[in-house]
Amino acid sequence: MDNKKITRILFVCLGNICRSPAAEAMMRQLVERSGMAANIDIDSAGTYGGHSGERSDPRMRRAAAARGIEMTHLARQVREEDFERFDMVIAMDDNNYEALFRLAPDRAAQSKIFRFREFLTNHPEWSYIPDPYYEGHEGFELVLDLLEDGCATLLERLR
Repeated sequence: MDNKKITRILFVCLGNICRSPAAEAMMRQLVERSGMAANIDIDSAGTYGGHSGERSDPRMRRAAAARGIEMTHLARQVREEDFERFDMVIAMDDNNYEALFRLAPDRAAQSKIFRFREFLTNHPEWSYIPDPYYEGHEGFELVLDLLEDGCATLLERLR
């Protein structure tokens, strides 16, 4: 990867308190371990702004911490300028993908939107990252398993 080129990635879910901040934290850790931290900028946001300014869901923080991943992000809503700032805007599911498509200011911005499922290599049976908010502990673990798979694939593609 070109040492001067910075790739900017925005992970997006609904409220930005479970899936997308976990993807952000996991990807950040993978990028740092790979020595590519100077080349990749990572953030997350939600299509819904009702949790803006809040920390991630404590259940997700606990599940991530058990895997050695620290989540420090404060929730925020996607803004139009995100489509200018980021090279990739990655939606956790089809509802958020469609919401992002509607929010994008033009076709160039729409071309930056991806579905997270495009990066799943070890879990082809999943066409989206399920929202664990109304699930038990197993739901958070499943999401982290899926994110681990997709983030590793994404990082490999960026090399």
